[in-house]
Amino acid sequence: MDVRQLEYFLAVVDHGSVSKAAMALYVAQPSLSQAIRSLERDLGQTLFHRIGRRLVLTEAGRVLIEPARQVVRGLENARASVESVAGLAVGRVEIAAMPSQAVEPLARMIQAFVERHPGMSVSVRAAFTATAVIDQVRGGQAEVGLLAATDLPVASGVTLEPIGRQRFVLIAPTDGPFAAGSTVRTEDLAGQRLIVGQPGTGMRRVVDEIRASGVELTQVVETEFREAILPLVLGGVGIAVLADSWAPLARRAGALALDLDPPRYLHLALVRREQLTPTADAFLTAAREL
Repeated sequence: MDVRQLEYFLAVVDHGSVSKAAMALYVAQPSLSQAIRSLERDLGQTLFHRIGRRLVLTEAGRVLIEPARQVVRGLENARASVESVAGLAVGRVEIAAMPSQAVEPLARMIQAFVERHPGMSVSVRAAFTATAVIDQVRGGQAEVGLLAATDLPVASGVTLEPIGRQRFVLIAPTDGPFAAGSTVRTEDLAGQRLIVGQPGTGMRRVVDEIRASGVELTQVVETEFREAILPLVLGGVGIAVLADSWAPLARRAGALALDLDPPRYLHLALVRREQLTPTADAFLTAAREL
């Protein structure tokens, strides 16, 4: 068993198939398949059930994931530590972030980081809930996380650093029911058609709380794709509650971004593990100073 085999195994786990993993790794699919079979022989265990063209993790495969990530991350840490002797000239940091926070403040964090360390690169992984961000950092898929929640969670195995909060705003078309510059009260939303996120997200929780207060709303679209919400609003499909990180883009596109009364907020936090590569540590330093 070697690190390359473990990297290939994790790529198949993360991408869901040998073909997609091979494309991501820029290796031939037969070579990747052979490496997985060799790993299975070395371990004396089948790691995937092969059902048609699908691969389903066996119990042995599931228990291998976390140790494999630790080994791969340990090698990356060793390389980064050696490279740091000559200064942070090259390196890469993997970040898990929620969609709205990837717009802001993550974009500014990355900008500050690459301006200080132009030889560095950043890989951003999507996570739709705060729990998913924590799981990716704890499991080794990312070194650093950026999450938002109405109430910051308590998590074991990682450290959360609060960094501020984001306000929720109502995104509406200019020819809709609300005037530019107005503040929208909860009761003003009665009878409106809403575009919402999936359960577990902050924007969905706000809508659910408004409904629970007795205001009748019509849910017209539920989507995981934040980038689809603004075109839907502009197309007259409905209105949406979003973090104010989307407000500048909404206004440039010709939509309104209106304050809510009472105001509602998301609390932001960086997530990290105890041991970090020099690259990840440098990213956090840049992020904290914004």
